[in-house]
Amino acid sequence: MIDGLLKSKIDPIWEAMSTPLVRAGLTPNQVTFAGLVLILLASGAYLLHGSPLIYGISLAVAFAFDALDGAVARRRDMRSMAGGYFDAMVDRYQELAVLATVAHVHDQWPLALACFSGSVITSYAKARTAIEIPISNEDWPDFFERLERVIYLCAMLIIASVLGHWVITAGLAGFAILSHVTALQRARRATMLLRETDQARK
Repeated sequence: MIDGLLKSKIDPIWEAMSTPLVRAGLTPNQVTFAGLVLILLASGAYLLHGSPLIYGISLAVAFAFDALDGAVARRRDMRSMAGGYFDAMVDRYQELAVLATVAHVHDQWPLALACFSGSVITSYAKARTAIEIPISNEDWPDFFERLERVIYLCAMLIIASVLGHWVITAGLAGFAILSHVTALQRARRATMLLRETDQARK
C-alpha cells in the first residue's frame, strides 16, 4: 500500500541512493542477487548470535539494498520483463529465508507457515488475474504488501529485543492475519474485475 500510494515520492529517494551502484556499473539483476545474498548472510548470522536486534537491523539494511534494483534499472534504462520476473522470484525466496529462520530460532513453524502462505497467496492473487486479463502492476494498493511486510518483520524483531521473545509469537500471528486478509482483499478485487470483463464480453 505504501509503495503503491507513494510511489512517485519514494522512487526518487531510491534513485538517489542507487548512485554508487550505478557508478559501479552493477546491473539490476546483480543488485537483486546481492540483496538475496545479504538476506541469507543476515539469516545465517541470526542462527549463530540469536539477537533479534542485530537481525532486525541487518534485515533493514539488506532489504533496503534489495529495493535498489528497480532504481538501478530505471537509471540505467535496463528495465525488462525477465528482470521483473527474477526480482519477484527472489522476493519470495527472501521472505521464505527470513520466516524459516525466525521459525527455527523461536520454534514457531506453524505460524511461520501461515505467514508465508499468506504472502505467497497475496502475490498469486494478482499474478493469476494477469493471466486472465491485462492489469496494471501499480494499481493494486493493498493493505499488507511486500514493503509493509518487510517493515513489519524488521520492527517485530527490534521490538522483541526490548520487550521479549513473546513479541515474535504475537508478531507472527499478526503477520499471518494481515497477509491473509490482504490476499482476500486482492481476491475480491480480482473477482470484480473478472466479472466486469465477463459482462463486457457478452
